[in-house]
Amino acid sequence: MNERIEHDSMGEVRVPADRYWGAQTERSRQNFMIGKGHEQMPGEIVRAFGILKKAAALANRTLRPEKMTEEKCNAICAACDEVIAGKLDDHFPLVVFQTGSGTQSNMNANEVIANRANEIVGKPLLHPNDDVNMSQSSNDTFPTAMHVAACLALKQSLLPALDSLIVAFRKLERENEGIIKCGRTHLQDATPITFSQEISGWRASLGRDREMIDNAPLFELALGGTAVGTGLNAPHGFDVEAAAEIARLTNTPFCTAENKFHALTSRDELVWVHGALKALAADLWKIANDIRWLASGPRLGLGEIFIPENEPGSSIMPGKVNPTQCEAVTMVAAQVMGNDATIGIAASQGNFELNVFMPVIAYNFLQSVRLLSEVMRSFEVHCVRGIVANRKKMQQNLTDSLMLVTCLNPHIGYENAAKTAKLAHAENITLREACVRLGFLTAEQFDAVFHPEEMV
Repeated sequence: MNERIEHDSMGEVRVPADRYWGAQTERSRQNFMIGKGHEQMPGEIVRAFGILKKAAALANRTLRPEKMTEEKCNAICAACDEVIAGKLDDHFPLVVFQTGSGTQSNMNANEVIANRANEIVGKPLLHPNDDVNMSQSSNDTFPTAMHVAACLALKQSLLPALDSLIVAFRKLERENEGIIKCGRTHLQDATPITFSQEISGWRASLGRDREMIDNAPLFELALGGTAVGTGLNAPHGFDVEAAAEIARLTNTPFCTAENKFHALTSRDELVWVHGALKALAADLWKIANDIRWLASGPRLGLGEIFIPENEPGSSIMPGKVNPTQCEAVTMVAAQVMGNDATIGIAASQGNFELNVFMPVIAYNFLQSVRLLSEVMRSFEVHCVRGIVANRKKMQQNLTDSLMLVTCLNPHIGYENAAKTAKLAHAENITLREACVRLGFLTAEQFDAVFHPEEMV
């Protein structure tokens, strides 16, 4: 393998000749072979670094024109555009399990941008620390990258997938208006409900989750706090100017954090938002469970709905088809809940002026967003759109339900209604027969007050 010699404050390091990273990236690559090829620093973080480094260069151009010349700024911006476009992803090799401040990933970005920019202009114009990292520290850039990556992932991936699923349930709700079925509580028969009402509960739950996620408090950025929150080595106004540039580049209302000491050491915003993602996961799990229960059978289960038959369900039982999309949803939900535990624990480890669990927080947060986005798309396309009510089975189950007796409460009282239901169940007769046999109502009186369709 062809190599070149790079150096940092600790000395010389051999680096692959065809890669833009430098000495500090290479040291990290060699020292942290933990999850290599699997738990890489997320691409969303890499692209967020491209955005913030470009914004920092533009802010420095305004505030420090004697240091950030037009030539330097243009070169940095050109290289950053390639990072943002994903053209340089192969030059970001570092894993999640590195320094907890993300310093080495910050330096990875500085080195790649500097070396690629120098290649673009054809001369050694830029230094990774002095130019690309001007007015910054790893301690304020990595939390900034986390917020930028999280916001963009929510806006570009998760919310569109969630909105589409909500629309699919709204359509299903309209298609099934007026179909009365048995309600269920505690996995036991309950009073009637319309199928559209049941679907509306699913849809409204997802809508409430969307409201919580949409109010994500992630727009405040740590950039400008530098090492410990004091803003050392950053010019006055850099924080405001850089945040404004990030907002412009992303079309997102980012602003500078009011208190940089909080912004560097606390990860409470990400904990809060991931809590909303966990709420979404919980609702998706509940909805997927409802759907696979309702579709259970095909002959010996509830069988009240049909769902798409996408693939064979067994290697030994011919003709078996399983609710696989529901199972995928519940597995993703379990993963998100595990991620939430990791994020909560990691966020509690902000010692003094810095949290040093940031890469693992970013990794788990972005994994949750990605998995939820993808599973909602899959669930919608391969399951929800194809749900069909089994009206015959719903009517049969409704007719057989003993809990229809509830409508008799105003006429014969709770205790007599309970006796009616118990007799009907014990002797496998209808509620009408039981009520008449017990002498609570005549057959004509029963027919006059017993109207399940009015119970919804």
